[in-house]
Amino acid sequence: MKDRDTDATESATATGAGRTDLSDRRRRIQRRIVRAAPRLLRLDARRREFGRRLAGRPHVVDFFHQVDDPYSELAMQAIDPLLDRYDIEFRFHLVSPADALHVPEPDLLARYARRDCAAVAPHYGLSFPEAADPPKTDGVSLVQRMLAGLTEDPRFAPLARKAGRALWHGEREALERLAERIPLASEADVAAALSRGNELRRRRRHYSGGMFWYAGVWYWGVDRLHHLERRLIDLGAARGERRTPRFDRPPLDAGTTPNDGRLALEIFPSLRSPYTAMIFERSLELAASVGVPVTILPVMPMVMRGVPAPSAKATYIVTDTLREAAHIGAPFGDIYDPIGRAVERGFSLWPFARSKGRGAEYIAAFLRAAFVEGRPTGTDSGLRAVVEAAGLSFEEAQEHLDGDDWREELEANRRLMYDELGLWGVPSYRLRGPAGEPDLCAWGQDRLWLVAAEIRRRLAAG
Repeated sequence: MKDRDTDATESATATGAGRTDLSDRRRRIQRRIVRAAPRLLRLDARRREFGRRLAGRPHVVDFFHQVDDPYSELAMQAIDPLLDRYDIEFRFHLVSPADALHVPEPDLLARYARRDCAAVAPHYGLSFPEAADPPKTDGVSLVQRMLAGLTEDPRFAPLARKAGRALWHGEREALERLAERIPLASEADVAAALSRGNELRRRRRHYSGGMFWYAGVWYWGVDRLHHLERRLIDLGAARGERRTPRFDRPPLDAGTTPNDGRLALEIFPSLRSPYTAMIFERSLELAASVGVPVTILPVMPMVMRGVPAPSAKATYIVTDTLREAAHIGAPFGDIYDPIGRAVERGFSLWPFARSKGRGAEYIAAFLRAAFVEGRPTGTDSGLRAVVEAAGLSFEEAQEHLDGDDWREELEANRRLMYDELGLWGVPSYRLRGPAGEPDLCAWGQDRLWLVAAEIRRRLAAG
C-alpha cells in the first residue's frame, strides 16, 4: 500500500524527503544508497538471527494495534492462524493514529480503509462489515480501556478480536458485556500505554497502526504478512512441513474470458512513484490479457504538490517497494530520482505522446528509465532515451518540450481522483462496467490482484 497510510502515495527516496528538487550530486548519492539497500538489509537480518540463536531467544513478533484502524482489525484476526503455523511469540502494543505529517488525508483514508478492508477480507478468509460506519469515540475508548492493562497478557489477542468485531459491527451491548469481565484501565493508564507504543514505534522509525515488526523489518497489515511468513519459513520456524504462507497474496489472474466491451480500466500514475514504477507495465499487461481498454490519467507527485514525506515514511516506502518488486519479479531499484524539473519536463511531453497513440508506452519508458535504469530523466539526453524507447521521434517531441499545457489536465485528474473516487495516492485504479455494477476504485500496487479478481468475476458472470 504500499505504504497504506498516505500508503501511500509517492515518497521521496530515503535521503531526499520533502524536497521539490535535488542536485545531481544528491540524486547520485540516493542512487547508491538504494542500490545497496537490499544487501544491507540481508546482512542485518543475518546478524539479528545469529544473535537470536546465540542467545537462545524465541522468534518474537511485535504487533502495533490501533483500535480504530480497519487494517489493524484485519491483522488482529490473523494472529491465531500465525500462532498455529509458526513457532513464534507475539508482543502487543497499543498505538494512536499517525499524525498529520504522515497522513495528509486522514478523512479520506478512514473512509477508504473501511471500504478497502470489506473488499479484501474475504480473499484472505477474514471478515470486515460491508458499509461499516466509523467506530464511535466512546466505543474506541472502551476497547482501549479493556486492552491497555493486558498488553503482556495472553488474553490480549482473543479479547482484542472479540472487542474489534463488536466495535466495527456497532454492537454496543456486546462491547459492554465484554467490559464487565475484566478490570478496565484508567484513562491515565490508557494514555501511558499509548505513549509507550507510540514511542517504540517512533524509535523503530514507523508511524502507522496495523504494523508487524520482526527483527528489524516492518510488515504492514495482512498485505505484507506473506513476506514475514516466508522469512519465518526460511528460518525454520514453520510447524510441520508447511512451506506456503497462510496469507499469501492472491494471484494476478484476470481469467480467460475475453472482454466484450463492457469493462474499462482507468489507471492514475505519476512519474515519481516507486510503487507505480514497479507495477505500471504489469497493470497494462493484465488488462490487455483479456482485452480491457485502459485510460491513463496521470497526476502530479504528491511531494511536488506540497505534501510532506518525512524521512521514516520515505525510507519505508523505498525498502517496501524493493521487496514487493522482488517478490513479483519486476525490475526495480536503480533509481535516479526524477523529482522536480525532470518530472515537469517529462509531463510536458505527455500530451504529445498521447496524441501519437503512445501515451502508455511513454509513461512506462519514463518510469523504467528513472526507477530501473538509473537514468537522469531531466536532461535532454535522458528524455531522448525515454522518447525513443516509447517509439517516438525526439525531434518531433522537442517542439512540445517544457510547455505548460499539461498542468490543467493533471489537476483535473487529481480532482477526479479525490472528489469522485475518494482516493489520493498512486497508483490508483477504477474498473468500470458492466451496467449495474458499481465502479471498483482501488489504490496501490498491492491492489492490482483485486482489480484482476473483479475483472475475472465480472467477465465470468456474463
